[in-house]
Amino acid sequence: MTTLRLSAGDIDQAAGIVSSGGLLGIPTETVYGLGANGLNERAVRAIFEAKGRPQDNPLILHVPDESWLERYCEDIPAAAYELSGRFWPGPLTMILKRKDNVPDAVTAGLDTVGMRCPDCAVTRAVIEKAGVPVAAPSGNASGRPSPTTAAAMLEDMDGKIDAMLDDGPCKVGVESTIIDLTVTPPRLLRPGGVTLEELEEVLGEVAVDDAVRRLMAPEEQPKAPGMKYRHYAPKAPVTVVKGDPDMTAGYIAARMGEGSGILCFDEFKGYFRGHPVVTMGPVSDQAEQAREIFEALRAFDHMEVTDIWAQSPSEGGIGLAVSNRLNKAAGFHIIEL
Repeated sequence: MTTLRLSAGDIDQAAGIVSSGGLLGIPTETVYGLGANGLNERAVRAIFEAKGRPQDNPLILHVPDESWLERYCEDIPAAAYELSGRFWPGPLTMILKRKDNVPDAVTAGLDTVGMRCPDCAVTRAVIEKAGVPVAAPSGNASGRPSPTTAAAMLEDMDGKIDAMLDDGPCKVGVESTIIDLTVTPPRLLRPGGVTLEELEEVLGEVAVDDAVRRLMAPEEQPKAPGMKYRHYAPKAPVTVVKGDPDMTAGYIAARMGEGSGILCFDEFKGYFRGHPVVTMGPVSDQAEQAREIFEALRAFDHMEVTDIWAQSPSEGGIGLAVSNRLNKAAGFHIIEL
């Protein structure tokens, strides 16, 4: 079966696929998602099957505006509306207490649910037209780099979904920030397009979950997507080298093997002649690094490499999200200089 390619003008057809229980590739500003009717448990389980996703990894419900929060959440704190007022539509997911009409398949049995309003007019229009929230993780096979173009999503999902709605490249490039508002202080579960610093401007104190910087143990229950498992990984093993960019480039150049591929900042491409090199933007441009990181990791799967060495961005701003994705791609195999 070949996946149906839809354009931004095919909103009615896309909405019909969602409302009838089908699987739809959806564009957002962060990454492309694998969407289904978030109130239809059978459709939600089809997401897990298409991705090969572990059943204890919860999904996010996507809605067109903050007025939908009361339909699926209870005990909504004032902070939720402060955040939605500033960052929605946008790359922010809020963990809130769920209502009983949210299926267990969405929440992995938790009493909370992640809610997001994407900054993509086409997808919001599809949700409005379908009249149901769309449950959607990133549209890749589980563990693989997330897709930031329709073509990248179809590498993993062609033939497994009913249709792919193409709205061009994603403008943010890493998944949404996830903030848990059911605890005090609010807790950052996954860094993303809304930075920790921006959250602190609205909320004051924000705790950072340990899983942002380490691998969760097998017995731990993730409260949000992207917390527990090795994610975003190309086929070859990745080693991340953290520290001053000049030092990390020199360290990698001295240790790379004959079959090594290199993921580096633009300025250091010349250090690794004779090796497959993929760049992720300049040292100083974290927004570009966020847009490029997943396509860069995917590029290595089309090269003959035995292993991958990667320079790590600094952790300020959206660099925390890029660093988090790289660390997870490496299974937290990190060398700190």
